[in-house]
Amino acid sequence: MIIAMSAMVFLTAVIGLMTLMTRINAIRSGKLNPDYFKFMKGDEVPEDIVVTSRAFSNQFEVPLLFYVVTVLYLFLMPYDTFGFVLAWLFVFSRYVHAYIHLTYNHIIHRLIAFLFGFICVITMWINMLINNFF
Repeated sequence: MIIAMSAMVFLTAVIGLMTLMTRINAIRSGKLNPDYFKFMKGDEVPEDIVVTSRAFSNQFEVPLLFYVVTVLYLFLMPYDTFGFVLAWLFVFSRYVHAYIHLTYNHIIHRLIAFLFGFICVITMWINMLINNFF
């Protein structure tokens, strides 16, 4: 579980660096005024900044549920194979989701990757609750 969590942190760090570099390049090239970032409004924002920023924000939404449930697994069910498999399927889905989002950005493909990961993390929660409280 810890390695799966680390893989998610790595994905978040990579997308965060991509977001930073995209913003720096937009400012250097004159596509965006640096003052835009004070309040995140004003100028017309280049698409690549919107996409990378949104992809970065996505890493702090559903993955939060993943981080919490994996910590609970570590304490309550450290040797649960089903949870372990679900954790890695979730991580895989997030990598696929991020790849789609940052490359060709097909909405249906992205939705499928999102739903797959969402189902994995909700199933982890259900499995953990059933095995510990029912």
